[in-house]
Amino acid sequence: MLSSYPQIMKKKSTCLSGLAFAMLSVILFMSPIAYAQVGIGTTSPDPTSILDASSTTKGLLAPRMTTAQRTAITTPANSLLVYDTDLSAFYYYNTPTTSWVKISGELDKRDNFVLVKSEADFPTPSGGVITLDENTYYEINGVISLSNSINLNDAYLAGIDAGEDILLSSGTLFVGTSGGSIRNVTIAGGGTAFNITGGSSLLLQNTIINGMASVGTISNLGLYFSNIVQYVNNTSGITYSNIGNLLLSNQGWFSSNSGTYEKLTGNFSLVEKVSGFSSVNGSNIGFDVSANPTVASGVLFGTPFSGTSTQFINRYTSGSYPGYNFTNSWTVNCPGIPRESDDVASGNIYFNGTITTGFVQTVNNSSEFNLSGNTVTNTTTAVNLFRVSSDTNNRLTYVGKKTRTFQIDAALSIRGNSGTGDYYAFFIKKNGTTTLTETNTLMRVNNTSDISSNSISGTVELAPNEYIEIWGQRLVGSGTTSITVFSLNVNIK
Repeated sequence: MLSSYPQIMKKKSTCLSGLAFAMLSVILFMSPIAYAQVGIGTTSPDPTSILDASSTTKGLLAPRMTTAQRTAITTPANSLLVYDTDLSAFYYYNTPTTSWVKISGELDKRDNFVLVKSEADFPTPSGGVITLDENTYYEINGVISLSNSINLNDAYLAGIDAGEDILLSSGTLFVGTSGGSIRNVTIAGGGTAFNITGGSSLLLQNTIINGMASVGTISNLGLYFSNIVQYVNNTSGITYSNIGNLLLSNQGWFSSNSGTYEKLTGNFSLVEKVSGFSSVNGSNIGFDVSANPTVASGVLFGTPFSGTSTQFINRYTSGSYPGYNFTNSWTVNCPGIPRESDDVASGNIYFNGTITTGFVQTVNNSSEFNLSGNTVTNTTTAVNLFRVSSDTNNRLTYVGKKTRTFQIDAALSIRGNSGTGDYYAFFIKKNGTTTLTETNTLMRVNNTSDISSNSISGTVELAPNEYIEIWGQRLVGSGTTSITVFSLNVNIK
């Protein structure tokens, strides 16, 4: 037993020596690799990597920690990577900003969002129409060539840059009976941009419509709002029909367009077109209301109309005034076309009979009398009427929408046919009942062969359908006499 002990020790020593040699050999063998690449699960790590881990059954597990543990790391190295178990996300440390940066993943994607790089990214078409998913945001990325029409179906379709994100269609691009939203795109391709025939609302913003055969038609909507839209090189424009609220803001119609740019038909609660411009040449028309649309309230403001066209506006054929384009329901103030609003309402009437004989007016005692004529009627002609009518001789009626104050100027030439020394007053009467005392002008009959010229001036407040007339009254004298009126004219503005 004792003699065998040294043998055992000898063998153990020999084994330890062999193990040490083997370990040294491994270290010496691996040292050159450690300075190049390390491969785990592969004997040929990628030469561009310092560590190449390869496996078809296992993954790389990063350090996992809570948010508190992550933020407690002292002086983290730039690009240090950890997994935050509280927030279920990878974070890396950014030294220049001294902050942890989240690495976005699938969980960070927006709901109801589709990135569109080709027509195939849209829903499958049916019957030549792509019906978008309701309340889904479709982001247009680049040039999208379309062989099918799009039914917006109350979805959102938008690009990032209208100059780069383009929808091309040689057919009708947008169709259907529902609205939606279109922003930041160019519509091109030579077809028809719109054939929308219903919906609660349609929004078009920051869009270019270029080179279409027709911009198209939009009808039967509760609201259409178009803002910052450029129209270029289109063969014909757009028709709006039966829209509750039609809001057109900053519409840029370039002279390269042709035909009728914008046309209204049907019924509208509100039409408001503001800013932008319409450059119209040749036989082209900028704005067409010749179909006599019914508009409860229309506003056309701050949109310059320019170009060589002789007819920027195709006017109402009913309800407008000579030299003007719109009905009383509109307020218009745009460079290039006549201003139309209640505050520029005006009218003039004048006696159109023989000036050397005039008309005779009978005077009974001191009773007020309308200068309507007796032996010869005071026939008056109305000229330059705007929101003022004259359906009765010697009368101007205000037919605007809102009550306003008018300046009145009138003149008449009169002769007293009898009653030397009699005094007469001539004045404006409102609605046949209210004498405007401040407009009184006087005449004394000095000689029955003398003709007196009298002027009348004053102001009057008129509500819609109220009117004014020239009346007279004998102040001094009695009995039944007469006067002759050779000329008479009245102007309000």
